[in-house]
Amino acid sequence: MGIPVTLIPGDGIGPSIAEATVRVLAASGAPIEWDVQLAGLAALMQYHDPLPEATLDSIRRTRVALKGPLETPIGDGYRSVNVALRTTFDLYANVRPAHVVVRGGRFDKVDIVLVRENTEGLYVGFEHFIKIGDDPRAAAESLALITRAGSERVIRYAFEYARLHDRRKVTLVHKANILKFSQGLFLEVGRQVAAEYEPLGIVFEDKIVDAMAMNLVLRPEQYDVIVTTNLFGDILSDEISGLVGGLGLAPGANIGRHAAIFEAVHGTAPDLAGKGVANPGALIFGACMMLDHLGDGARAGRIRAALEATIREGTRVTRDLGGTASTDEFTDAVISELRASGPHLRASGAAIGR
Repeated sequence: MGIPVTLIPGDGIGPSIAEATVRVLAASGAPIEWDVQLAGLAALMQYHDPLPEATLDSIRRTRVALKGPLETPIGDGYRSVNVALRTTFDLYANVRPAHVVVRGGRFDKVDIVLVRENTEGLYVGFEHFIKIGDDPRAAAESLALITRAGSERVIRYAFEYARLHDRRKVTLVHKANILKFSQGLFLEVGRQVAAEYEPLGIVFEDKIVDAMAMNLVLRPEQYDVIVTTNLFGDILSDEISGLVGGLGLAPGANIGRHAAIFEAVHGTAPDLAGKGVANPGALIFGACMMLDHLGDGARAGRIRAALEATIREGTRVTRDLGGTASTDEFTDAVISELRASGPHLRASGAAIGR
């Protein structure tokens, strides 16, 4: 019997890249039993609900999901489906790795993992309009909520990630020089947690966010694991993806105590939907993160190596990577590399945080 995993194909190019990813995992011999569910615009059209209860029930059962990009319907007060998933399952850590696949560009040594707090900050949505005179929407006010408990668990996750993956430095990014209470609390907790890991040889530093944004485009190779608050993490994670070629190869993981959702972080690209030319690389990398989470790191490593070899070879890749291949042709090339690398592997090992 396979490992149950919820599969949410998504919208736009989502179904195409999800199918490609499922093919690659099948070729690797990954013992996955998929439970296909809908969310986003596809779910709204079929069930009149962008986040059906059946999808939530599936994730509660499997505790692991692989998700294509989702489109949140515009208007009618619909909340971001991605934010709703993070909130529903308390997925407090958003993990975004970025490393150079094709060398010879501006940066050849980028290998950064950004851990973003995923449930607090400005994104909690505590906001309202303020009436001044006859204008009921004369001003708007948003509240950024940062708690000691929320800060502690995501910062500890970043240090544990560094420890388990043999990374030597954690950089905490903040704006405590101005926001002395909210950002100051995040920094205070960071220093307390860092002291526990100092005997393990993990170096800790903190950087103000604007300086960090500049340093990332000047000397990104000096950073290893970065941990920061929700809004800053949203911005900086896209920046580090840009350092290694953009969102086309950018995966993400949303980790909580009771569930984990893995994804491609790019959008639905509706202009490419149905044309068979989308790049499935980001979702394949996301599936590798999922296999790592499930304790099947050896298989994840083989898939990553096959995908990266295909990209570096360069003749059987999609247009965004400089080639002319279709989604299926690119996927076929990855599977060929994977099969050439050796026999199927059995799943083994213990999951981290599962």
